[in-house]
Amino acid sequence: MQHEVILPLVAYLLVVMGLSIYAIRRRATGSFLNEYFLGSRSMGGVVLAMTLTATYISASSFIGGPGAAYKYGLGWVLLAMIQLPAIWLSLGILGKKFAILARRYNAVTLNDMLFARYQSRLLVWLASLSLLVAFIGAMTVQFIGGARLLETAAGIPYETGLLIFGVSIALYTAFGGFRASVLNDTLQGLVMLIGTILLLVGVVHAAGGLPSAVEKLQQIDPKLIAPEGAGDILSPAFMTSFWVLVCFGVIGLPHTAVRCISYKDSKAVHRGMIIGTIVVAILMFGMHLAGALGRAVLPDLKVPDLVIPTLMVTVLPPVAAGIFLAAPMAAIMSTINAQLLQSSATIVKDLWLNIRPDQIHNEKGLKRMSSAITLILSVLLLLAAWRPPEMIIWLNLLAFGGLEAVFLWPLVLGLYWEKANAAGALSAMICGGVLYAVLATFNVHYFGFHPIVPSLLISLLAFLLGNLFGRPVAEAAVVSSADK
Repeated sequence: MQHEVILPLVAYLLVVMGLSIYAIRRRATGSFLNEYFLGSRSMGGVVLAMTLTATYISASSFIGGPGAAYKYGLGWVLLAMIQLPAIWLSLGILGKKFAILARRYNAVTLNDMLFARYQSRLLVWLASLSLLVAFIGAMTVQFIGGARLLETAAGIPYETGLLIFGVSIALYTAFGGFRASVLNDTLQGLVMLIGTILLLVGVVHAAGGLPSAVEKLQQIDPKLIAPEGAGDILSPAFMTSFWVLVCFGVIGLPHTAVRCISYKDSKAVHRGMIIGTIVVAILMFGMHLAGALGRAVLPDLKVPDLVIPTLMVTVLPPVAAGIFLAAPMAAIMSTINAQLLQSSATIVKDLWLNIRPDQIHNEKGLKRMSSAITLILSVLLLLAAWRPPEMIIWLNLLAFGGLEAVFLWPLVLGLYWEKANAAGALSAMICGGVLYAVLATFNVHYFGFHPIVPSLLISLLAFLLGNLFGRPVAEAAVVSSADK
């Protein structure tokens, strides 16, 4: 084990636990569900920006994305910047309308919003099961990624790293709830920013300066500095697919959407949009540029995904490497805690309380159940990640694309189309989810487009056609001019 690398990481984990204890002590009075799963809707602009950014950016932004930039060159850095409007789109499209409706219906989860809008129990059950299946796959991948990162960069055995990683997340999420989650997201966002800047400076210095690094890339392969990338991979269809999957489609991710119903006021939204977009720009540009320029420092890596862990221990002093190690760990932890909390909310609020509505006022019982379910889910995820199968990373893309295909149009059209009904929403969810699963499983790319593109198009068509056969919602949950 590399103790000089590990010590800053241990200090970081202790700060995370300290923030969680603080969050527990600062819990607001009132409804337990509203506090535990939404932090009593009290987020300000900076916290909103950081929690959205930290939730959106996962291990792929620190490991897979820079690995692709290492392999394909500076063109991939430009491609990564397609993600720049993600926070602006999420808050701009959902934002105020979503929060107004959530307060009107006292919604705690995304499925509360869907039921209030479409008045369909079947839709809520289908959405809940889709969310749980997708999140279990996605969180398992993140657990494996965190343990592999500790194994590669710090020399910690895989099983030990998995336990350290998993237990830390399980404890602060289970007992701290949403408030602990967003406070830690704020810390994790700052850690990611510091780590990204440290690494990029270290890589440029190790390469002998930016001009020297670009010259070395050109010598390796002139395509590494061309916009189309090595192997001419960056075709218009590929770039369109990438934008839909990791930018526009993010609006449909449940753990992103729920952040849009938990902020304090309009000022927080406006500030969150600006700060969040700036933070995403720095992180995406810095990490992917470090990956691309890293090839000038480490030209012979066999596995591109190892570029960031390898650069970290190559170009940074041990203490700085430990600080940077906390950055991808923070990205992974913030993504998992958002998904874990949303999964617990789905089981408790959307499934259990639908079966036993009489338990809604049993605050003590709900508190114990919520914490217990979060812990049980964490244990199951640890077991699933203990012996990881090969190529599990593809499960991550399958899970996120599937969530977007299921939730995007019911969310967006439910907000902006007064005549939208349950038949249309159900048609969109089923057609989009099934088609994406089939196309992604068999790796079918029509006209070069990623499966998410045809899936969202067919899902939209299914919504419009299904809507013709459904009954109007008795009291449409749309925002009136008085609400605006």
